Amino acid sequence: MKEQYLILKAVKIILQVAVLYAFFAVGEAVHLLFGLPVPGSIIGLLFMLICLIFNIIPVKIIENGANFLLSFLPLLFIPAMAGVINYPALFSGNGAILLLVVVMSTIVTMAAAGMASQLLEQRVNKRKEKKKCRNSLSRSL
Repeated sequence: MKEQYLILKAVKIILQVAVLYAFFAVGEAVHLLFGLPVPGSIIGLLFMLICLIFNIIPVKIIENGANFLLSFLPLLFIPAMAGVINYPALFSGNGAILLLVVVMSTIVTMAAAGMASQLLEQRVNKRKEKKKCRNSLSRSL
């Protein structure tokens, strides 16, 4: 029984990754068809965002596949770091400055992401409150 569950979960993830790939493929097709200066992968992401915003595609359809792909994301940064290690002269003169820039940009990115998530959470909470008020008002009538 546990084996069947694992097989079903694997099939579900494969299908969800296929849906994500379909958005990528559509974005690439639009990029090639119209010759837009924006990469096809970005166009595909915008299509997926639009579909998620307007509930054309529920998050559940891509959630597990996206989490699966995100679990491998750190591995994609290893070749870049290995390439940087091949050029020690790059860090000899300006290493401290580069380290400072990396740390500061990380802090700014984290702060911006935190503020954005808090702003979105506040909007969601306001929307829930309005919906709750409407429901209680309609019940009282």
